[in-house]
Amino acid sequence: MKIDLKSMTRKELEKLLSDIDRELQRTIERDKKAATAAARKAAREHGFELSEIADAPKLAKSQKKPTKKSAVPKYANPADKGQNWTGKGRQPQWYKDKIAAGKTPDDLLI
Repeated sequence: MKIDLKSMTRKELEKLLSDIDRELQRTIERDKKAATAAARKAAREHGFELSEIADAPKLAKSQKKPTKKSAVPKYANPADKGQNWTGKGRQPQWYKDKIAAGKTPDDLLI
């Protein structure tokens, strides 16, 4: 069946679109039910209920990977010891200002 979209009015196209959306949702729900039934059957064949294994991927994702250790600060602002920098990445403004004012990186070491 071929539909000549060019000859249809806007109203006819909107109705067709609505019908397609409705049928697509029905098809998705039908496919979900079929997939759930197949998964339930496979779980039972292995001696489980689907609810017992359905959370397995979530559990695997929730197990956190070891985090990287934070780098130890190497430089500190003499005017405010709370401002420090590891020496990696972008230079903070206070560091740039001190270097421009004549300080050396060694002067700012912690």
